[in-house]
Amino acid sequence: MGQKQQQPNADPLPDPKKRRRVGFSKIDAGVEANDCIKIYLVSRKEEVGTSDGMCITPVDLNQFFEEDGKIYGYEGLKITIWVSSISFHAHADITFEGTSDGGKGITDLKSSLEKIFGETLLENRDDFLQTFSTEKNFISSAVTNGEKLQNKALNGHISPIYSNSEAASSDLEVVRLVIGNLAAGHLYSRLVPLVLLLVDGCSPIDVTDPSWELYLLIQKKMDQPENTQHLLLGFTAVYRFYRYPDGSRLRLSQILVLPPYQHKGYGSYLVEVLSNVAISENVYDLTVEEPLDYFQHVRTCYDIKRLLAFDPAQSAVKSAVLRLKGGKLSKKTHVPRFLPPPDVVEDVRRTLKINKKQFLQCWEILIYIGLDPVEKHMEDYVTIISNRVKADILGKDSETAGKQVIDVPSPYNEEMSFIMFRTQNNEVGGVQMDEDQAKTQGEQLKQLVDERIEEIKLVAQKVSQKNE
Repeated sequence: MGQKQQQPNADPLPDPKKRRRVGFSKIDAGVEANDCIKIYLVSRKEEVGTSDGMCITPVDLNQFFEEDGKIYGYEGLKITIWVSSISFHAHADITFEGTSDGGKGITDLKSSLEKIFGETLLENRDDFLQTFSTEKNFISSAVTNGEKLQNKALNGHISPIYSNSEAASSDLEVVRLVIGNLAAGHLYSRLVPLVLLLVDGCSPIDVTDPSWELYLLIQKKMDQPENTQHLLLGFTAVYRFYRYPDGSRLRLSQILVLPPYQHKGYGSYLVEVLSNVAISENVYDLTVEEPLDYFQHVRTCYDIKRLLAFDPAQSAVKSAVLRLKGGKLSKKTHVPRFLPPPDVVEDVRRTLKINKKQFLQCWEILIYIGLDPVEKHMEDYVTIISNRVKADILGKDSETAGKQVIDVPSPYNEEMSFIMFRTQNNEVGGVQMDEDQAKTQGEQLKQLVDERIEEIKLVAQKVSQKNE
């Protein structure tokens, strides 16, 4: 039998030992928005396209891009954004070497930037440059119908604390606008991008709610002999709450001094003006919504300065200091809290409009300042702070020391039936805190105390410098 011959043009059979190789494109790792975006605050059109403007550092740009804060699909991406300090319009200059979908898509840069800048973002560069001339009176027009605030003395409790700073310059004024009118709402809408970029955790206020008030810090400049230009240095947004029966309370919600004017006393000046408004209008108190550490420092320095000149508070401080100097508190099993008398707390609120929580923060600093020499009594002072911190953190749990809860049978609801009793000599039964947990807790408390002591020293040092 003859063998079957293979056709000469037939494809050879594949080698089972060989495998086809498949190539994969490189996965796009993306780029952090903070790494490829620069933002400049400019006051003249000549600064656009240069590095002459103020380069501002945003709190966090990543939150506006994708879910993980990255930009995808671009090679060599660079974004430069110019924000006008005259009209608060913005323009973005975007350059890149190329685009490619590396598995994550291509980020829509326009829509992402509009999340920040909204209608203030002008796509055309020439349109943006024209705003420096066409809207040079934007701030002047916005504050035309606003109320110019003056520092008025009231029973000797209002005074220009920062009279030697740049904030006391005669070309400055603070103008109050009530949100609800068209000009105030329009102005704040232009400021929203800077609020989002520079104020941590902040969200825009409701420009239709007339309970909001804007306090604008304005500098007047003569750009021509007969033309006065108004520059916005900073602002604060305050909410006015109704308090029964016929009063009100002020809550500072947002405060921002523009980057070129920071660290010159303007933030302190705004706090001073607001405090004076609270006193002159006899509101119940002035509070701050979730203050950041730096602003809290500024606020406390100002309040300490006022409290040092307030006789009822100083009398109470002297009494507390004498008690503290009287004995070795660190050796005692029970240390008093050294709280201010309730009548003094009320007097401070009624006269200076400092609420109780803020006054208690200042109280510890006032005692520290009163301890002279402080080194001699520092151990006892730290004991007071430590006990206060421990009570604030563990007070609720520590109150249950010596108590036990035992489930008891019940024909009604077995899961809801229990009795509670206190053991003799406060012996705590049940679950005990192990040694490692106790050590960790002790270390955490010590860290909090150390941080608080450092804060107190910084404020005391700052206030003493202003007293010299």
